[in-house]
Amino acid sequence: KIVDDVTKCILCGACSSSCPSSWYNPDYLGPNALIKAFRFIADTRDDGATERIAIVNDRDGAWRCHTIFNCVEACPKEINITDAIASLKKIILYNKI
Repeated sequence: KIVDDVTKCILCGACSSSCPSSWYNPDYLGPNALIKAFRFIADTRDDGATERIAIVNDRDGAWRCHTIFNCVEACPKEINITDAIASLKKIILYNKI
């Protein structure tokens, strides 16, 4: 249930192209990559969560998101991307899903 929303992603890239953090920082992973990481990290069947968390726990990872919500407005599948990235930050901080 936790990953239901983000599994609707069709990889169109509208979220990343609408993100000011992506415009100004080419090293930023971007909302598209972050929701894909969240999708697997939050899935209890995946064994790579620790490795994925290490990748997104970076200044150019989840912490570069400034919660502007352009990605949510641009998403044709109406995925709450900002919420997923916020959940990813909570997982990083508290090591809980």
